[in-house]
Amino acid sequence: MSSPSLKDLPKVAVDLKSQLEGFNTENMKKADTNEKIVLPTAEDVAQEKTQKAFTEALIEGVAGFDVGKLKHTETQEKNPLPDKNAIEVEKEQKQLISGIENFDPKKLKPTVTEEKNPLPTKEVIAEEKQA
Repeated sequence: MSSPSLKDLPKVAVDLKSQLEGFNTENMKKADTNEKIVLPTAEDVAQEKTQKAFTEALIEGVAGFDVGKLKHTETQEKNPLPDKNAIEVEKEQKQLISGIENFDPKKLKPTVTEEKNPLPTKEVIAEEKQA
């Protein structure tokens, strides 16, 4: 792959080019550069090595485990069936739900509501305000 020719390179505006060429670095503020990366101490390295050795020993122990040392166990499923009372209660609930779903509102009697506690009129409210 060859390098691009001068005519293929992007063009920089003349005023920007003159600003870049005439830039004075002495006008910049001084900055203190502190390295934030802290290297581990000898204790950290030693502790990491012991942890690594422990995990390797643990993995080897799991990989080399003898399945023949395990004891056979019987699994007992504890899923009791519901008793007669629970079945009867469930049947009653199903009958109640089906009764509600199949209800015919045409069987209801018409009613007329009478308002026994009417709201006060404007005159009564005006008399109470004056008193």
